[in-house]
Amino acid sequence: MLPWKRLLRPVAALLLTAAVAVVPAATAQAAAAPSSGWNDFSCKPSADHPRPVVLVHGTLGNSVDNWLSLAPYLEDRGYCVYSVDYGQLAGVPLFHGLGPIDKSAEQLSTYVDQVLAATGAAKVDLVGHSQGGMMPRYYLRFLGGAAKVNALVGIAPDNHGATLSGFTKLLPYFPGAEDLIKAGTPGLADQIPGSEFLTKLNAGGDTVPGVHYTVLATQYDEVATPWRSQYLNGPDVRNLLLQDLCPLDLSEHVAIALVDRIAFHEVANALDPAHAKATTCASVFN
Repeated sequence: MLPWKRLLRPVAALLLTAAVAVVPAATAQAAAAPSSGWNDFSCKPSADHPRPVVLVHGTLGNSVDNWLSLAPYLEDRGYCVYSVDYGQLAGVPLFHGLGPIDKSAEQLSTYVDQVLAATGAAKVDLVGHSQGGMMPRYYLRFLGGAAKVNALVGIAPDNHGATLSGFTKLLPYFPGAEDLIKAGTPGLADQIPGSEFLTKLNAGGDTVPGVHYTVLATQYDEVATPWRSQYLNGPDVRNLLLQDLCPLDLSEHVAIALVDRIAFHEVANALDPAHAKATTCASVFN
């Protein structure tokens, strides 16, 4: 007979998954439209949270749908929260992040300047999901962003490319497929491991001085794979695996940013490390 702890483990995991999904659901429903603090350019950062937070969506996401849970979570904790749209293709509504990533970084740069001008803050903190956790590194390194950003928090960021569970490794077996992707959706092509964009981004090191980096990964990621490739190397980097914080957490690439309050708790820690609290499975109820 299996030990009782092994029998209870899947039950506990199921309950935790339900909590992760249900607890934020009410928040997301109440905050379906941005309210004061989320994309409110009259919001003034407090002394406790002097830096506005800019949320950067992932591939095929947008500035609203990607953040229906995390934006109000941070707003409720006293942050001025903003979310940017980038990488739109002509004739493709709602699903963004498909344009050339260097151009998307330019859009981020413009948006950060707008947030700084409106709030009077000296710097922002960036929180990005997937491509949105990787693309800002181009802004930091090549577009002067390091002088305007205190911290970059990447949630399942494809910092060294996304193999889609190995799918991209099959592209050489389909002549012309990669060229077709580059022509139609350059933002996807830029994320293929070994791309010209990623080679340029990661040449000379993963980080730039003066910025605090946090990476939140999940071992169940099916997009930014292998999941360890999300990690950054540098002197001011915290690489965290969600399952090290809570072994029962089953979130994959999408859920970690959309509904996972354990991940959200660690995002809050990264934004305010002086008041960080240990992240555990119970953090889902905080």
